[in-house]
Formats: sequence, structure tokens, C-alpha cells
Amino acid sequence: MTAELGILLMTAVSVGFLHTILGPDHYVPFVAMARSNGWSPRKTFFVTSLCGLGHIVGSVLIGAVGLILGTVILHLEALESFRGDTAAWLLIGFGLAYLTWGILRAVRDVPHTHVHSHADGIEHSHLHRHDLQHRHLHDVTTVEEDDQRPASHVTPWVLFLIFAFGPCEVLIPLLMYPAAEANFAAIVAVVLAFALTTVLTMVTAVMLIVFGLKFVRFPDLHPYSHAIAGSAVLLCGVLVKFGL
Repeated sequence: MTAELGILLMTAVSVGFLHTILGPDHYVPFVAMARSNGWSPRKTFFVTSLCGLGHIVGSVLIGAVGLILGTVILHLEALESFRGDTAAWLLIGFGLAYLTWGILRAVRDVPHTHVHSHADGIEHSHLHRHDLQHRHLHDVTTVEEDDQRPASHVTPWVLFLIFAFGPCEVLIPLLMYPAAEANFAAIVAVVLAFALTTVLTMVTAVMLIVFGLKFVRFPDLHPYSHAIAGSAVLLCGVLVKFGL
């Protein structure tokens, strides 16, 4: 390994780690969705890894095409910037939609009192939840699992599409030096170092936060878990887009 390649690899690892850990959009959406949908550790690991790979592959393909065609780096960065804006709006849209769905679900799930009057003059009341109405054949656990199944199945693919469209702007400049030297092996090494570091950082951050949150319980907020998750995703999108 030459000294130049060693420096490039260390730079790729450092940049991959910093750009991931300093961008909460790389892990907060997965923590929010895993927490609100009750994902298993295996599913959380798989979804995060898949989205991380999708996040990188798009930029690698664009960078490869640009290098082959000799596209000026400024043009590639402009394209990546456009992808970044689009991905941010997609994240905002998804967060807003999930927040709205979560609020509606929470409102439907709020227990309220019903009073019943009988012919003999006796009255009694009981708590009632629309969430459980007309589902007497199921127990509570089954009902909750049924309600969460659609969101649990759809959200991973929505996140994958958003992250596949989201760019890794910092990757393309890293490819310029080995490309200028016409060193294909160095290009591959830099891409692999960056990709592995980014995915490992995403997965580690997500799994550690999800594990830590198991010790934090707010029973009163359980009905609002989906709304809170949507708010977290929405906030990430806003931060990415407007840098607040």
C-alpha cells in the first residue's frame, strides 16, 4: 500500500464516520420507526443496513458514470445537491404523513366512558376504545399487532427509497484523486472503506440508541408513539433541508 492510498483510506474512514454521526437523519428515523413499530433487533439491523447500502450505491453509480464520461466535478456536486434537496423533502413528507396517521390513531385509541341504561332502571358505565370495538374474538396483544402490521411492513421500504435517493456528497471528492491517477484498485478501496464505515456507524448508532431506550418508559405516551416517531422524522427532514 502506498502512502497516498493509506491517506485516502484514512480520510474515507474518517469522513464516513463523521458525516454519519453528525447527521441525525442517518439514524434517528430508524430509531423512531423501530421503537414505534416494535421491530426486532434483527429487523432493525437489516433495515438500517439495507438503507445504508442504498444510500451509498446511488452516489457510487453517479460518481462512476461521471468519472467514465469525464463529467466536471462541479456538475456532479450540483446533481448530488439536487438529490439531497429531493431526499430532504421526501423525508419531510414521510414524517408529516406518519405524524398525521399517528395522531389519528392516537385519537381513535383514547378511552372514553359509555353509560348504559337498563329497563329495570339500573345504569352502569364502562371504558370503551374504538381501537378494540368489534374485535371481541381477538385478545389485546393480537389487536395491537394487527394495527401495527401495515406500518411495520411499509415504512422500511419508504425509508429505503428515501435513503437510496439521498446523496453522499462527501464521497465524490474522495474519488477524484485516485481517478486522476487512473488507479481502479484505489477507487474500489476508497469506496469500500467509506461504505463499510458509513453502514457500520449507522447500524451501531441505531442499535445502541434502541437498546438504551428500552430502559426509558413513558406508559402515558404509548398511544402517541407513532405520532412522536413521525415528529422525529419530520424534524430530521427539516434540519437536513433548512439546516436549522
